[in-house]
Amino acid sequence: MKRTAKANWSGTLQKGKGELTTQSKTLNDTNYSFKTRFAGDQKGTNPEELLAAAHAACFTMAVSYILTEKGLSPTSLNTQATLSMEGLEITGTHLYITGSVSGISAHEFEAITKDAEKNCLISKVLNIPISSEAHFVS
Repeated sequence: MKRTAKANWSGTLQKGKGELTTQSKTLNDTNYSFKTRFAGDQKGTNPEELLAAAHAACFTMAVSYILTEKGLSPTSLNTQATLSMEGLEITGTHLYITGSVSGISAHEFEAITKDAEKNCLISKVLNIPISSEAHFVS
């Protein structure tokens, strides 16, 4: 399997702009620029936001996979990924998941999320500290 995305850019770093398009067209000529990356005063995305979204999705799917392998079906799983930066360096991500799953305890849910934190595909390729926090809703 291969996945593709395209990035187009024109102009200088600070005054230029670009568009991103993903294979699925979910992002289709989506704006990104210096302002969407560092100033936040313009509608559009940035690489760090996309990385956080990918990590949140991957982690949540990994939690669902582990639960499914245990014969459990989650009612809901909601994750927020927070990517931290200092200057021009990504220093870590924190995953905060809220889950509702019948048939397990809060302790079991937390253990599953810690497994997913280490083993989701995005976590495996990141060379930064990753942490997670689980909130179990019974």
